Amino acid sequence: MQVRLAYHSRPPFAHRYLPAMSRTILVCVAWPYVNSEPHLGHIAGMNVPADIFARYHRIVGNRVAMVSGSDMHGTPTALRAADEGVDPADIAFRYHEIWAQCMEQMGFSYDLYTHTHTDVHEEVAHDILQRLDAGGFIYEDTQQMPWAETEKRFLSDRFVEGTCPICGYESARGDQCDGCGRTLDPSDLIDIRSIRDGSTPVFRDTTHLMFKLSAFQEQLEQWVSGKTDWRTNVKNQTLGYLGEGLHDRAVTRDIEWGVPVPRAGYESKRVYVWFEAVIGYLSATKALSRQSDGVDWRDFWEDQAAESYYFQGKDNVPFHTVLWPAMLMGYGGLNLPTDVVANEFLNLDGEGFSSSRNWAVWLPDYLSRYEPDPLRYYLASIMPESSDSDFTWDGFLASNNNELVATLGNFVHRTLTMTVRNFDGKVPVPGLLDDADRETLAQCDTVLDKVGGSIDSRHFRRALYEAMDLARTGNRYLDAKQPWATRRTDLERTATTLSVALDVIGTLRTVWYPFLPASSEKLHAALGFDGTVLSDGWARRKVQPGTSLPEPVPLFQKLEPSIVEEERERLRVQLNTD
Repeated sequence: MQVRLAYHSRPPFAHRYLPAMSRTILVCVAWPYVNSEPHLGHIAGMNVPADIFARYHRIVGNRVAMVSGSDMHGTPTALRAADEGVDPADIAFRYHEIWAQCMEQMGFSYDLYTHTHTDVHEEVAHDILQRLDAGGFIYEDTQQMPWAETEKRFLSDRFVEGTCPICGYESARGDQCDGCGRTLDPSDLIDIRSIRDGSTPVFRDTTHLMFKLSAFQEQLEQWVSGKTDWRTNVKNQTLGYLGEGLHDRAVTRDIEWGVPVPRAGYESKRVYVWFEAVIGYLSATKALSRQSDGVDWRDFWEDQAAESYYFQGKDNVPFHTVLWPAMLMGYGGLNLPTDVVANEFLNLDGEGFSSSRNWAVWLPDYLSRYEPDPLRYYLASIMPESSDSDFTWDGFLASNNNELVATLGNFVHRTLTMTVRNFDGKVPVPGLLDDADRETLAQCDTVLDKVGGSIDSRHFRRALYEAMDLARTGNRYLDAKQPWATRRTDLERTATTLSVALDVIGTLRTVWYPFLPASSEKLHAALGFDGTVLSDGWARRKVQPGTSLPEPVPLFQKLEPSIVEEERERLRVQLNTD
C-alpha cells in the first residue's frame, strides 16, 4: 500500500503560482521502522520540522516534493515477527497502516508516504547496486558473522547486542551503538549475545557483497568541509566519523526478509537494510513521478540547481552525511544532500523514549483525546535543534493554555467578537491611520520576512517565537487602542482599530500555516476569505470592508489542569502493562 497524503488545495507544481526565481526543493524525511506505533519522540525530530519547511516553501511558490514512508525491512520488524510467530510482512503492513493514518491525522503534507516493500523500490535498489558494481565499488568477500547454535542461523545486526568497543555502552546493537551513535559490525561487539535467547553465538564464515566505502574518504571530506550552513552537531559528528577512517561495509546479509539480491548464489540473502532504506528517498520520488502528472523525478535529483533537505534524528547522521552521499557519488549524476537537518533527542519527563519499556506517549493514543495543532505547536516550541529537550504534560498544558489560548486565541477571538457585535457582522470601513496603526501593519510585513527567513534557514523554534510575537503585538495594540471603550465615543476610531487588527489576523493565518495548518485554515474562514491559505501565498491579505464575518468561535480549547495527573497515571499503568 502506498498513501498519497494530498493536503494541497492547489496542485503543488502548478506553474501559475511559481515566482520568476522559484526553487525546486526535495524534502526527505527519515524512514521509521514499522515494529510499533509512532510515539512523540519519532515525530518531533523529523516529521514536524520537515512539514514546517515543506509547507513554507509551497506557500511562497517553490516546487516541493515531500517524501518518506515505512522502512519495512528493518531487523526490529523481523524480531517482532519472530516473537509473535508471524511473517514479517504481517508486522510491517500492520504498523505501516497505523503510521500512515497518524501522518494524515497530524496534517503532515506528504506528496507521497509509501514504504520500501514495493516493486519500484526494489527496482531502484537493484539499479543502484548494479551501477555501483559496474563502477568497481562492489566486491565479494568472506566474513565471519555470528551464528546461533540454538536457532541454526546467522544473526544479523539487531539480532545481537553487546558492549560497544568505543564508548562502553552495554546494549550496543550489531549495526549501531545508541550510546555514541557509531555504526558497528557484529564482530565489533564485546561479550556479544543473541537478543532472542541470550546465548553466545559463534562466528562462522559467510560470503557477502561489500561496498567500497573507503574509496570515498577524500571526496567526502572535501564535500563536508565546504558545508558552512550545516548545524554544528551534524558537521562535527560527520567530521569525527570521517576522521576515524572509512571502512568497507557489507551490503548483503543472511536473512530472508528484505529486498532480494540480484546475483546468482545469493538467493538466501537480502540487500542490507542500511543500504536499501536510504534509497527510499529516490525510489519514492520516482514513484511520485509515475503517479502524478507534471512531476518529473529528474527535476529533483538531476537538476543541479535543485535542493534536497534530509530531516533526521542525530542517530541517523552518518547514514545521510557519509553512507548515502558515498552511494550517490559512486552512482554518479544525482544530487548530494543540500543539508541534513538532524535534531537531538526528545525525552519524556527527563528519560529517553523507549518503545520496549512502554515509556512513551503514543501518537494514536494522543490523537484519541487531543487535537493535532496544539501538539504541533508544543513540539515545535521545544524542538531539540541543538540539544536534547523534554516533553512534559505540564509543559503541554502551559503551551496550550498560556500561549495558544491566552495569547493567539485571545487576540483573534476578541477582535472578531468586537467586530461582529459592533458592525453588524461585517468588516468596517476604516478611517485615517495614525502612527500606531501604520507601525502595527508594518510589523506584519516584518514578521512575514522574519518567519520566512528563519524557516528557510531551518531555525524553527526562532520562527515559532517570531510568529507568536505578532500575536503579542496585536494584543498590545488592542490594549493601547481600547476599542471596547472608543465604541461609545468614536465609532470611526473603533472601526480603524478593528480593521487593523483584522489585517494582523490576516497575517497570522499566513505565518501560522507552516506550523498550525488546521488552525490557519480556521482563521482564513473566520475572516470571510474564499479559497485557501495556500492559494494566497506568503503575504498579508487585506480584509476588505463590507465582508461578512461568521459568528466567532474559539480557535483553541482551554485544557483542564487535571489532564496532567490523568496522563501521568496513564503512563504509570502503561509501564506496568506487558
